[in-house]
Amino acid sequence: MAFERDPQKLFPFDKLLGITVIRLIPKCVTPNAVTWSRFALTPFVLYLLFVGNYAVGVPLFVLAAFTDAIDGSLARLRRQITQWGTLYDPIADKFLIGSVMLLIVTKYMNPLFGIVIVGLEVAIVFGGMIRRHMGLPVMANVVGKIKMFLQFLGVTFLLVAVWSGMDLFIPFSVATLSLAIVFAIASLLTYGL
Repeated sequence: MAFERDPQKLFPFDKLLGITVIRLIPKCVTPNAVTWSRFALTPFVLYLLFVGNYAVGVPLFVLAAFTDAIDGSLARLRRQITQWGTLYDPIADKFLIGSVMLLIVTKYMNPLFGIVIVGLEVAIVFGGMIRRHMGLPVMANVVGKIKMFLQFLGVTFLLVAVWSGMDLFIPFSVATLSLAIVFAIASLLTYGL
């Protein structure tokens, strides 16, 4: 498939993270531990956003989302890619982004918009599970990475709008999340997580 890639091959941002953030991470911290941290942070992010504590919730969301870049880069740079990580890293992303989408996007935008995005994410996860069960490779691809970044950016724009009261960010959020839907459909069709 044209969109599949060698999981060992570095993305351009891996080198940048390698000379900055990754250098600060002790060797005993594994990529899978970073993925687990995203699972663990998600309920705290949701609680803080639910109660309206955006001053803590928004930065914690950004930190939790940033662990996605960290665990992938850490795995590729340290040659610690595992079967568990290739499956659960994208699930942790979907858990974080999907739950924040359901909470925030459905509350401050059209609920159908958030449901469509989350529904596509669920379809992508089930598609990946079916492929894995059939013995076919399941891995992130470039389309899936772009989709995830657009979802993160769209949700962040919306959170900043809600937190700051600046409605200017809402059109950017809508546009970015709409583009993310296009990439989610492409990700589903290219069997990427």
